[in-house]
Amino acid sequence: MKILLVNPEVPNTFWSLKNALKFVSKKALLPPLGLLTVAAILPESFEKKLIDMNIAPLRDCDIKWADYVFISTMMIQKDSAQIIISRCNKLNVKVVAGGPLFTSFPDLITGCSHLVLNEAEITLPLFLEDLASNSLKPVYRTNAKANMKTSPAPSWDLADIKKYGQLGLQFSRGCPFDCDFCDVTNIFGRRVRTKATAQIIAELEIIHKLKWRGEVFFVDDNFIGKRMKLKKELLPAIIEWMDKRNRPFAFNTQTSIDLVDDEELMTLMARAGFDGVFIGLESPDESSLAECNKKQNIGRDIVSAVKKIQQFGMQVHGGFIVGFDSDKPNVFEKIINLIQDSGIVTAMIGLLNAPPGTRLYQKLLIQNRLKKNLPTGDNMDCTTNFVPKMGLNELVSGYRKMLNTIYSQKYHCKRIKTFLRNYNFDYKPKFPITWYDLMAFFKSIWRLGIVEKGKIHYWMLIIWSSKSLRRLTIAVRLSIFGFHFRQVLKNANVRNQPVFTNIDEYDKSADLRKDSSG
Repeated sequence: MKILLVNPEVPNTFWSLKNALKFVSKKALLPPLGLLTVAAILPESFEKKLIDMNIAPLRDCDIKWADYVFISTMMIQKDSAQIIISRCNKLNVKVVAGGPLFTSFPDLITGCSHLVLNEAEITLPLFLEDLASNSLKPVYRTNAKANMKTSPAPSWDLADIKKYGQLGLQFSRGCPFDCDFCDVTNIFGRRVRTKATAQIIAELEIIHKLKWRGEVFFVDDNFIGKRMKLKKELLPAIIEWMDKRNRPFAFNTQTSIDLVDDEELMTLMARAGFDGVFIGLESPDESSLAECNKKQNIGRDIVSAVKKIQQFGMQVHGGFIVGFDSDKPNVFEKIINLIQDSGIVTAMIGLLNAPPGTRLYQKLLIQNRLKKNLPTGDNMDCTTNFVPKMGLNELVSGYRKMLNTIYSQKYHCKRIKTFLRNYNFDYKPKFPITWYDLMAFFKSIWRLGIVEKGKIHYWMLIIWSSKSLRRLTIAVRLSIFGFHFRQVLKNANVRNQPVFTNIDEYDKSADLRKDSSG
């Protein structure tokens, strides 16, 4: 049996970092960890090939080679997935689809021969049993949750890891919190399930033997969901492994803000090599936090919390949302000030959306405020799938102002300085300067220091940070991230989007944009 695993293209969005990756001649940020895990579940006797369309084109000869094309898709990859499935249909090659998009919206894209939904550790073996007995069904799904201790290590031999900016690992699934706009708990549940420590160490050993050196992203939606297991088992094991291997990796992940309450945990994470965490901060207004059931953020001095995490050697990447019913007109300025004062260099701001199946979606459905479009998965495309209580003009205008402000050279460089003044380098290994680093530095001089507007702020930052090589390296890296965010903002046309007087005009314009893009 010949299986072609295809990862659809991700458009140039906030998290794709495509513009930044060009500075170091990388094609994509992360390999498709889900598909590589699926490949590991498939029988060893199967021939397997991976095409990640973010680093290589999908050719007709690749499709024709396969008995089945396996595709795993997120919402942001929907358009590319539609094209792939149509091509397979024309070439009479069967498509087996899964992943978050098809699990949540199994009828959104037609043309798939079989849907293998939910967690593949459970549903894919059922598909394989029926494949062997020639009795395949159209849909395989389950409400059961996989035992992570039986999940295999990804088939890294299928991936061209040199083309990526990071590699990924997964320790846990599920989140103990229940934010009403988030569909993570719908997919993975609130009970946190983890792999065994030995599994993670084995996976680290695999990618180390592949000669990977650099960043590794733990893709968990909330890495600290099982604190005692982290503190007593996993992190001490990683620390020991990292010390024996001369600290080859730098880790980053996603956590909740209550990380700041556990100094022992932060110390262990820093010692293990974690130097970045993404945290959903959402809003500086407690009324908005209470509205969305973000209980873990309420009653905190967010700026002080962020600075404390930075002082433990971890950069905080922050997620923010506007469009809550409780938002007041001053929320935009308050978010800008919070981002600047705390030194959150990588700040993602999106308009609130209500994914189907969430409590927010059900509330808006009852209130008859839902629009017909689905969330796009693009954090900066200025769309929402419900009628906000704040006037649409005011919401879109304030959103534009925030993005244009925080991603400008002036504001971006200023908070890089704020961050570096507060950041603790004690646990950070001194990585050797590579050819990629030098290439990125000289490219940044050209693009950010000569070509781009606002270059005076770049040069002031470079001069200020040049007293320390490690500080300069981080300053250049974060400046390149800022360039990417500005390019995404420019290409998304957020600055020049029309202002709408009512929701009907907004919906009509969205339909026209969809028609023009095919």
